[in-house]
Amino acid sequence: MYRTTTALVALTLGIAFAGVAAADPVEDTLVIEAEDGMVEIVTTAPAPDHLKDVMDTIYSGWHYREDETRDLERDDFDNPGMVYVDRGLDLWNSPIGAGGESCAGCHEGPESLAGLRAVTPRVDAKTGALMTIENYIDACVTERMGQESWGWTSSQMKDMLALISMQSRGMAVNVAIDGAAAPFWEKGKEIYYTRFGQLEMSCANCHEDNQGRFIRADHLSQGQINGFPVYRLKDAGILSAQQRFVGCVRDTRAETFKPNSEEFKALELYVASRGNGLSVEGVSVRH
Repeated sequence: MYRTTTALVALTLGIAFAGVAAADPVEDTLVIEAEDGMVEIVTTAPAPDHLKDVMDTIYSGWHYREDETRDLERDDFDNPGMVYVDRGLDLWNSPIGAGGESCAGCHEGPESLAGLRAVTPRVDAKTGALMTIENYIDACVTERMGQESWGWTSSQMKDMLALISMQSRGMAVNVAIDGAAAPFWEKGKEIYYTRFGQLEMSCANCHEDNQGRFIRADHLSQGQINGFPVYRLKDAGILSAQQRFVGCVRDTRAETFKPNSEEFKALELYVASRGNGLSVEGVSVRH
């Protein structure tokens, strides 16, 4: 019974992919009206060298969304994700430590972290650990402020993630995949191409083999994460890249890894590297 059901579902998905014509990413350019001026965002770039055998050009997921959704990102006043950035700034300046410490007390303004989002995940030179922005935030909260961990999906964590990511908006994604990062990158690549769940699907099945096609009403993108964290209209809230990984794995009807697991950190590094050359979008908008 299990094999029959799995085969029928797989056959149904196969027919859906084969029977629907591909829809190219829309031709458009993204310039964001911000409080301090206009910010040009690179949403199309030549594929990084390690992807040359599978694609020539990489596209931000912004190119696969409807006109109305894309327009929300053109103006910070209209972008609902900016609410979370503002909340992050309030948190940054608040005396949240056990001894009244604040983020501003050590780092001054959040702009001091400009560029961090563009190069993470990265390997910490002292510990050899693969670090995401959430890992850096967690280390400050627990080790320097003497507080309990915020966890990876709390409102505080995502507010701070949004604020820090905004400091790198417009900068090119440039995560390292060689040297100390190489084994993590290889692990992430293996996960990306591994089939999971009852549907026996990998990340590559949707975002590489069938990017540009429609699955039900969803226009499949390349799965780039340069726009994360994103405000997702469907969820009426902000999501991190690893939260979206959870949703994708569950869609294959598989037991998912957890945010901050070694598997998802490696996967985040690999997927981020597929977008090397695109701009960090800060807090983007998707449906």
